[in-house]
Amino acid sequence: MHKICTDITIEAPINVVWEILTNFDEYETWNPFITRMKGKFELGSKLDVFMQPPGMKGTNFTPVITKIEPVNEFRWIGNLWVRGIFDGEHVYRLEELGNDRSRLIQCERFRGIMAPLILHIIGEKTRKGFEKMNNSLKRECEKIQEQGITQNAPLV
Repeated sequence: MHKICTDITIEAPINVVWEILTNFDEYETWNPFITRMKGKFELGSKLDVFMQPPGMKGTNFTPVITKIEPVNEFRWIGNLWVRGIFDGEHVYRLEELGNDRSRLIQCERFRGIMAPLILHIIGEKTRKGFEKMNNSLKRECEKIQEQGITQNAPLV
């Protein structure tokens, strides 16, 4: 099994980060890595995702949401081509740090017979894509927090 993990501290409450992270319709306005994410945010839902790591041609895939733990974590599992060739379980986990600060942890675990070869080719660019997304999410959350737009946002 192979894994890529990144994390970032965000100067915004966890509910603000969760709200932006799970609002798929707005991804194209702030997310440079996953530029399209369509589908219902519910367990078992199939998503339509377009991901573009830096310096690479974009890829469309259709993962299925496998876990939703409101304001803390959601996961999906997807694959390229046929299951078992190159599969990935993507995890977004949020931690509350106190004082209106949060941490996003973004990881993907890769499996399949082609995982080592494909990761050798795309691994570093995928990591950079995660980091670009993390930084953009941080900017978006902190901008909204500064403006006070979601100050009373409900915990979803």
